[in-house]
Amino acid sequence: MQSKIPLELTLAILKPHVIKNPVVLQKIHDIILENGFKVVRSRRIIITPPEADLFYQEHRGKFFYNRLVTFMCSGPSDIMILAGENAISKWRELMGPTKVFQAQYSAPDSIRGKFGLSDTRNATHGSDSTESAEREMRILFKDFDLKSWRETDECLQQLGQIKLDYKSFTSTTDEISMK
Repeated sequence: MQSKIPLELTLAILKPHVIKNPVVLQKIHDIILENGFKVVRSRRIIITPPEADLFYQEHRGKFFYNRLVTFMCSGPSDIMILAGENAISKWRELMGPTKVFQAQYSAPDSIRGKFGLSDTRNATHGSDSTESAEREMRILFKDFDLKSWRETDECLQQLGQIKLDYKSFTSTTDEISMK
């Protein structure tokens, strides 16, 4: 029996201005599902200033840093771990360019092209590498054990034995939640 290709994980964030608009939020959820992503974990949180500072540490000292951290802590965000084949590059392609003006012209059908408002309020975040994804998951999903997931849930995910609970927008093996 041929083994399946390991699933790649990426961290995705739907930013506060998206959460305030249920229509846009649903459209982005639909895009995630239509593109075959598995939602490994999902939660809605208000990112704390210490979490945002750690998450965006590479941008400290840049002109937009304070604006970015303040915005990311301004309201709830949906934080997700998405899985799929080439999940990082696929999610980044769906998001489109970071700069909304550029996204609107070069990738108007991208998430940022459609729903981004400014370079700070660009609708989404996605990890840029496996290393970044792992670091970001450790910050925002402190209880997520990647090794344990690979040993147990990844195989179940690939076999279709883990389903999406649409209400919480996360994976579950609970038969009651699979409706």
